[in-house]
Amino acid sequence: MLRKKDHVDSLPTKKQVETERKRYRRQKAYNKALGGTVYVLTIVAAVAVLIATLILPVLQIEGTSMEPTLVHGDIVLLTKSTTFERGQLCGFSWNNKLLIKRVIGTPGDWIEMDVDGTIYLNGEKLDEPYAQQLAVGECDLEFPYQVPQEQYFVLGDMRESSIDSRNTLIGCVAKDQIVGKVFFRVWPIKTMRLF
Repeated sequence: MLRKKDHVDSLPTKKQVETERKRYRRQKAYNKALGGTVYVLTIVAAVAVLIATLILPVLQIEGTSMEPTLVHGDIVLLTKSTTFERGQLCGFSWNNKLLIKRVIGTPGDWIEMDVDGTIYLNGEKLDEPYAQQLAVGECDLEFPYQVPQEQYFVLGDMRESSIDSRNTLIGCVAKDQIVGKVFFRVWPIKTMRLF
């Protein structure tokens, strides 16, 4: 049988109640802060994905077709664009891959290439300081070649090994295949630059 004194002894003291209230408030504040942090991180991640997908796609370079301008492992930012000029680097979709090449010919241009790989654009020899070594490479086009409307003739800077518009496997790149133009190399840090 429970006596009155035993019942009083089993009740929590005022100090124990206050300690439990503090613990409960701290737990509630912690849960609220954690929820807020998760919410903010989710929003930041969603915005970053939207920016990377819609405005500034990020691409890591694989292979050697753009050497010496871009080398294997470089990370570049592309910017969405609807117009491209000769000499600009552009990224385009091909066969579920994103390739980077240099715009050489715009719609309507006439392209010619001689046996040593020198390019002639609309009858004039093209000055190409970015190409270390000219070569015919993987070419199965017949020259002179006119760039079709709404398409671009693109080449890699490493002409000997690049598969590009000289080969009908890739051919000229349609405007709607182009994701954007390369505007900034972000990695490695020591070679950061605007294009």
